[in-house]
Amino acid sequence: MIAALAACGGNSKRVETDLAASNVTTIGINAYLWRASLDTLSFMPMLQTDSAGGVIVTDWYSNPQNPAERMKVTVSILDQDLRADALRVNASREVMSGGQWVGAPVQAATVQKLEDIILTRAREMRRDALMG
Repeated sequence: MIAALAACGGNSKRVETDLAASNVTTIGINAYLWRASLDTLSFMPMLQTDSAGGVIVTDWYSNPQNPAERMKVTVSILDQDLRADALRVNASREVMSGGQWVGAPVQAATVQKLEDIILTRAREMRRDALMG
């Protein structure tokens, strides 16, 4: 009986099918960051999505509560690992002035908040996949 058990457990290599690893490369970039970015920006119209290059560009979006202001966001996923420095978010803002859209500054806190939301969502997705 001991010999049978030893034969079953003798190979310490465990077959791992950890689809929730931090390094997900099936699309060339981290899939969790990609999906979290799409989820986070889903309320905005998409202009361009390139999963191979890891780029998401939204079209201009105006909040119905504030139609005299609009935003455009670009997300770049720079690495295959789920890390904060693998994500770059850029935002542009315009305000209506004299009947024309005029460029306006975007607060750094706005961009940082978007990055934080995406990273938090990506980590939640990864955790759910590990537990799942």
